[in-house]
Amino acid sequence: MAKCDICGKGIHFGNNVSHSHRRSNRIFNSNIRRVKCKVNGTPKTLHVCTRCLKSDKVERA
Repeated sequence: MAKCDICGKGIHFGNNVSHSHRRSNRIFNSNIRRVKCKVNGTPKTLHVCTRCLKSDKVERA
């Protein structure tokens, strides 16, 4: 579910690095919002990242 319906942005992976520099896996979740948008003139609920919302790639309903 944590995937943008517009640009496909999703989960990214990286490392937690402790003070002693030991590493463990971690997840970076995208900032995804459920938004009502106009798709072909009809309102539809989409999962959209905040970057797409800010850059007006989506017309809100």
